[in-house]
Amino acid sequence: MRPGRPGADPAALIAVVGATGTGKSALSLDIAERLAADGIAAEIVNADAMQLYRGMDIGTAKLPLAERRGIPHHMFDVLGVRDEAAVAGYQEQARAVVDDIRARGAVPIVVGGSGLYVSALVYDFRFPGTDPVIRAALEAELAELGPGLLYRRLAAFDQATALRVGSTNGRRIVRALEVIAITGEPNAAALPDEPEPWHPLAVIGLASEREQLTARLDRRVEQMWADGLLDEARALLPLGLEEGVTASRAIGYTQAIDEIHGRSTRAEAIEATQQLTRRYARRQVSWFKRYPHAHWLPAATEQDGPDAGAARVDAALSAWRAAGAAPAEAGRSTPAV
Repeated sequence: MRPGRPGADPAALIAVVGATGTGKSALSLDIAERLAADGIAAEIVNADAMQLYRGMDIGTAKLPLAERRGIPHHMFDVLGVRDEAAVAGYQEQARAVVDDIRARGAVPIVVGGSGLYVSALVYDFRFPGTDPVIRAALEAELAELGPGLLYRRLAAFDQATALRVGSTNGRRIVRALEVIAITGEPNAAALPDEPEPWHPLAVIGLASEREQLTARLDRRVEQMWADGLLDEARALLPLGLEEGVTASRAIGYTQAIDEIHGRSTRAEAIEATQQLTRRYARRQVSWFKRYPHAHWLPAATEQDGPDAGAARVDAALSAWRAAGAAPAEAGRSTPAV
């Protein structure tokens, strides 16, 4: 398939969002295939923080290469487990990828459940700079005193950010205090109340009934252990999984490490992962509900009729066209011979 006609305005972005386990990857592939059938190229851009990591496949539900249907995928496997994921760095890299896709006349489909990463990519979301001196001082305090004191300081300045960051995530507490010190403003790196899209944008949200999603997530966690999550985590230990600031905290991997070292039983590791996954899904729903003009569709279920998947794609592409998908022929091509 060739890119769209020369001179065509780049098409709108599509962002497929929602809680983990709602079928975002499958829908994105279905959308890309429907566009391809119409002669419009589409490529997928990852916005899941943990799927940035090489080797972290089972625990992040990363789509295997063989299941990507020949559709180009970007921003997967770009970090080693020792590397720290930074949303500002992700934004720079992912936006360069999106601009390249659009320049070639294709449609970028952003897929992910990491709310901050999605927001950083698709909205006009600007990050305060860094100050090495302030950062070093805060990190020294963290090392000496632990996160509790710094968290109380953050909560005194900015209760909303403190609640969002959590009381045990020392790295994020330090960054939040650094931002406050640099800008003098609370909540300086939060999603604005009325975020402006970076480019024309259609946000497609997948929603699931809580009871159905909970059961699906519990089964998914059990399947991860059956598929070899423990072996995957064990293979990543020599590569520095435990030393990685971000990767070592990934849901499922922390619990797998505990089981490997005998700090928990398998049943305890699975139960803890299920609880954390359910909690994470609730946070995802809360984040994405704030997106203005999102088009919410029902997630796939076992009770779906034969036309349900096609109807979801129809609804998604209708929203995309309304968002400024170029004139009818923009992004189109005649099939390659």
